[in-house]
Amino acid sequence: MKRQHIDVRAHTTAHPDTVYALLRDGASWPQWSPIGSFELEQPADGEDPEGVGAIRVFRSRWRGSKVTSREQVVELVPGRRFSYAFLSGLPLRDYRADVDLEPTEGGTTIHWRSSFLPKLPGTGWLYRRILTEFIEACASGLAEHAARQDAPRRG
Repeated sequence: MKRQHIDVRAHTTAHPDTVYALLRDGASWPQWSPIGSFELEQPADGEDPEGVGAIRVFRSRWRGSKVTSREQVVELVPGRRFSYAFLSGLPLRDYRADVDLEPTEGGTTIHWRSSFLPKLPGTGWLYRRILTEFIEACASGLAEHAARQDAPRRG
């Protein structure tokens, strides 16, 4: 089966730290994405409950379907990168997403990339199409919400 790739970009006037803070806070995702609810199923070891190793559960309704996804935080680079791996909820294997934040003159470029293998032969293109739309909605919602959150900083 062919590995599928998704590559989405969005720009925000917000500072990278503001965008990063929203990505790290699972409870904020329903405010800026198509996700309906968040639950921290398993906190990470250590002082940061949503650090590397945390398992987060998101429930959403997308294109008429209810989806519950379990994702694990796999890499964190403060102000620069948030990465997670998909554990369950869709017929996908080896799903990983990296959200890289690049400072720009007027804010931040959000670069959201993911890749996966379909569990069912012949369905990769379909899940790539559906997930691209979903990630585009997440990235644009994140960009807009972060800009509103960061407005006081810009004065």
